Amino acid sequence: MKKYISEAIGTGVLVLIGCGVAVLSSGDLVATALAFGLAIVAMAYSVGAISGGHFNPAVTLGQFINKKISGSDAIFYVIAQIIGAFIGAGLLYVIFTSCSVGVGNLGANGFGSASGTDITLAGAILVEVILTFIFVLTVLFAANEKDNKFAGLVIGLALVLVHLIGIKLTGTSVNPARSLAPAAILGGTAFKQVWVFLLAPLIGAAIAGFSYKGLAKRK
Repeated sequence: MKKYISEAIGTGVLVLIGCGVAVLSSGDLVATALAFGLAIVAMAYSVGAISGGHFNPAVTLGQFINKKISGSDAIFYVIAQIIGAFIGAGLLYVIFTSCSVGVGNLGANGFGSASGTDITLAGAILVEVILTFIFVLTVLFAANEKDNKFAGLVIGLALVLVHLIGIKLTGTSVNPARSLAPAAILGGTAFKQVWVFLLAPLIGAAIAGFSYKGLAKRK
């Protein structure tokens, strides 16, 4: 049970800090990227030691493909991550409605008119598949190395990296749980478009998972 609670806490903090800074900074590229990355670093070196620090259904899928986690654990990890994401997004909603900031888009992802660059549906899918592939592949190599004391830092920096290019395009998901919670709370266009940010990251994660399986065998 502790590992599931850890996944919920880690994902909740990721959403609270990352999406919170996105709203407060009006989507500032560097601030938002650092917020998501540093949240992962903090959680990786705290509760991540208990659960392995997935905090993301895409990462869990990549680890499952490589038999680093059982099917039952993978299911409960994803459930915990979604619960944590809703708690994080819910807290943000309460905080922002209690002050003059306003909810804004609550850090939700989007394409077309919901994107800062009017990216097309196909473009959004491509971006999310590629960025999730990069992120999950990095996680797999970093987390599955024995005695890698810098894994949390590497993973956090990888998340900063993909956010730097993805924020202005789709808002950067690479994490279905992180995308689902704000979209469900906001409703409207964000919820109508969220399927892209559930499906595309899982495709990218699956490609990364099988790529790691092939590449790691040759090491």
